[in-house]
Amino acid sequence: MILILDFGSQTTQLIGRRIRDLGVYAEIIPGDGPLPDLAGAEGLVLSGSPESVYAPEGPVPDPKIYRAGLPLLGVCYGLQRMTADLGGQVEALPKQEYGGVTVAVDLPPGDSFFSGFDQAVSLEEIKSQIIPQNSKTVSITAWMSHGDTLTRLAPGFREYGRSETGFPAVVAHESKPWYGLQFHPEAAHCERGREILAGFVFGVCRCKTEWTMERYIETAGAGIAEKVGKHPVVLLISGGVDSAVTAALLLKTLPAEQVHLMYMDTGLMRKDETQRVESNLKRLGRGLHIIHCEEAFLNALKGVTDPERKRKIIGDLFVEIQEREVRNLNLPEEYFLAQGTLYTDLIESGKGVGNKARVIKSHHNVGSPLIEAKRRAGRLIEPLDRLYKDEARRLGTLLGLDEAVVRRHPFPGPGLAVRIIGEATREACEILREADALYLRELRRRGLYDDIWQAFAVLLPVRTVGLAGDARRYGRVLALRAITSADGMTAEVYPFPMKDLLEIATLITNARPEIGRVVYDISSKPPATIEWE
Repeated sequence: MILILDFGSQTTQLIGRRIRDLGVYAEIIPGDGPLPDLAGAEGLVLSGSPESVYAPEGPVPDPKIYRAGLPLLGVCYGLQRMTADLGGQVEALPKQEYGGVTVAVDLPPGDSFFSGFDQAVSLEEIKSQIIPQNSKTVSITAWMSHGDTLTRLAPGFREYGRSETGFPAVVAHESKPWYGLQFHPEAAHCERGREILAGFVFGVCRCKTEWTMERYIETAGAGIAEKVGKHPVVLLISGGVDSAVTAALLLKTLPAEQVHLMYMDTGLMRKDETQRVESNLKRLGRGLHIIHCEEAFLNALKGVTDPERKRKIIGDLFVEIQEREVRNLNLPEEYFLAQGTLYTDLIESGKGVGNKARVIKSHHNVGSPLIEAKRRAGRLIEPLDRLYKDEARRLGTLLGLDEAVVRRHPFPGPGLAVRIIGEATREACEILREADALYLRELRRRGLYDDIWQAFAVLLPVRTVGLAGDARRYGRVLALRAITSADGMTAEVYPFPMKDLLEIATLITNARPEIGRVVYDISSKPPATIEWE
């Protein structure tokens, strides 16, 4: 097992799942709490953080980590924390480093950690602990996200890698198995990131591959059965991957009559979503309780333009309607509410393992006061809350879900409300729903859909002048978004073939006369988020 100390980074859980992808169990604990029993732990990873080590609020680990005799790997803030704790110095950078940055690394001979940087060494060779015996210098494109740097190394540490901007990027202790990276190997866009983590996990910590997604099904199922007992469980189905996978896991774990599946037609859904959800649930062998509540949602959102208010209004309304319907079904008060919450939902809402994660946006299934009350009461089941989207998809495949369901692009719980910038009116929903359906249909027809992790349209709160024949037209602006990603924590813009992009934009403006202009969003994550709100 590898223990990960969470100091509040948006990608702490990503370190854990990357290690699990290597076949090694990883567990995340609060970074500034007392160190637990280390029995079974082969190494410690210190995560990143939005804080600075020299700030009063900077999280500080239990000093026992430096006396435990275990290998340590500091990632970004984790490296800065080790440096400050052990007698070095950390200061603010004159210019912050974000995104891809070239790092030159001197590989010392015979050090198993550095085998991960060597392009000539495969992942399987690293797992087999094959260690290059020759020293050489290599360059990789690392993924940076930090505003501080090491200005003096702690005693006993030596610099082995430096960024193109001239700052320390890789350090190691001369006699202890302690290493530090000033970049994020867990990020999907970090070159050799998986191999670098493998160098620590296998080469330094000597771990064995004993962790699988099948094992996750076993442990998650056992946890659900123990917590729920014989009480009924209510799951709100959205039509997306996460709730479908949650439904499949619940139905695999519990008797079918104990699981009650509800679907709310909020008026904020994709085109023909109700029929699609009903068809998919029939394949799981379970009926669906459909609730038509478009008027309630659109009325509650009337005049609301702030995205955080939208999300919280929608989250509360989901629970209010669900509780009303539960009463209509005559279920006891001791029922459990299940959700397809992913770890990305929790961490972006400021709910990591520790207490240092910052709020990026409140997800409707996390930030709502009513849902928080359920969480505090211990009546919430979130079996995917330590998984990322791609892991949830793998889980869905193992549980027997149809590939068309598993491979669907993500869709936000608040639906079209957070893809309409401004007030989510009935008219705006209809315009966006039709334009988005046309966009996705064309992606499928052109064989592009499966190359893209997520694609969608956004209706902007501006109008621009255009032409319809010889007449002046004042039309809405539609933004198209398409990104590639592994897990949703980082994302790159999909490099659209220009011919396809131009043809799709023309099809949309021809089909929807209300739309006078189409733009393409070319922002990566970070600095942008995937959704606009």
